[in-house]
Amino acid sequence: MAAADWTQLPPELVESISKKLTIFADYLRFRCVCHGWQASIPKTPNHLPPQLPWLMLPQSQPNQSHRAFYNLSNSRVHFLHLPEASHRKRRCGSSHGWLVILDETPSVLLVNPLTRGKRHLPPLSAFPNVVSFDHSQIGREYVLRSLSGELYTRSLIQMRDSFVKKLVLSSSPVEDAGFIALTIVNQTGDLAFCREGDENWSFIDEARCYSEDVIFFNGLFYAVDNHGIVAECDVKGPSPVVRIIQTPRLDDADMRYLVNSGADLLLVSRYLDVDHDIVNDDANVNYRTVGFDVFRMNWMGPRWEKVENLGDRMLFIGENSSFSLSASDFPGCVGNCIYFTDDYSELNYESGVGGYDSGIFRLRDGMIQELPPYPRNSDYQVHWPPGSLPLWVIPNPC
Repeated sequence: MAAADWTQLPPELVESISKKLTIFADYLRFRCVCHGWQASIPKTPNHLPPQLPWLMLPQSQPNQSHRAFYNLSNSRVHFLHLPEASHRKRRCGSSHGWLVILDETPSVLLVNPLTRGKRHLPPLSAFPNVVSFDHSQIGREYVLRSLSGELYTRSLIQMRDSFVKKLVLSSSPVEDAGFIALTIVNQTGDLAFCREGDENWSFIDEARCYSEDVIFFNGLFYAVDNHGIVAECDVKGPSPVVRIIQTPRLDDADMRYLVNSGADLLLVSRYLDVDHDIVNDDANVNYRTVGFDVFRMNWMGPRWEKVENLGDRMLFIGENSSFSLSASDFPGCVGNCIYFTDDYSELNYESGVGGYDSGIFRLRDGMIQELPPYPRNSDYQVHWPPGSLPLWVIPNPC
């Protein structure tokens, strides 16, 4: 009996099979089988669920135009042409596969490292507390107004490095023509948002100081303070609508993260300790993660309930917009873990020398595993350029 010629499958059947594939790498391999299959399915798949993230690695050389991404699924490193994230640029988050890039201009740029797609958001000079911007005023280009009404100045570098803490998106800018961006403003603790097409940022006055983390969940933005109190923000209408969710105060933690985990809103508490290292006769103080607690929002309380077991869920936290995935969807991955990266560079990296603080925390026994491709120990020293800490990025072909 003659072997079947799979290249002659009807195009509609090839397309139907392709829509069953859930991993982007499998879709690419499927499309490359033959010219007939390639012509039968689109170059860009629109049906894929969130993918296993890549770890964007620190830039080892200042003038590199390519950036390295570590693939957890196969332990390979991919080099992508990404001059927008090169030397003297700062990343202040990733959301839905898009990087948020700041530089020594007022520009706020979204870049998809996989597709090279770009979107511009309103500039730093368009925030409500920025009174003026003048490029000719070297070293004090920005004039800002404090909460008390006093005026003060900031340089291009200061604004790039410290004005924005984190920025998250409601959706991918390509998939949703009406996406919304929300950012946490450092120092003041304000939340500011813009809709696609806006020329200015707007503050959410009723949600000031809910600045530990922010997430988009079930059509709304949620922000949290260090005590676990949550501000629910609806910014789709003509003016923001805020509801404060008064939960019992949680014990102190060094950092908090909100995580969208399917039907659940999770809160992750991160605990740090201090390492004292001697490098070249200089004493360095480095912070290290020593543990986590996870809580699930009980909306009937409302209250945060401690979670002892995440099942097969994996949480990914850091400077990225936090998210969770099911380990069973990705061969070789283990659930009930928190994959974390460093997102407090001002603590460890002011001197330009220090370790990193990344790893995999296992809830079942409280142990921390190494996060490839770097060993996790206090003797390993590395020079990180500003804005070059490891960062989770979901590969998004859209």
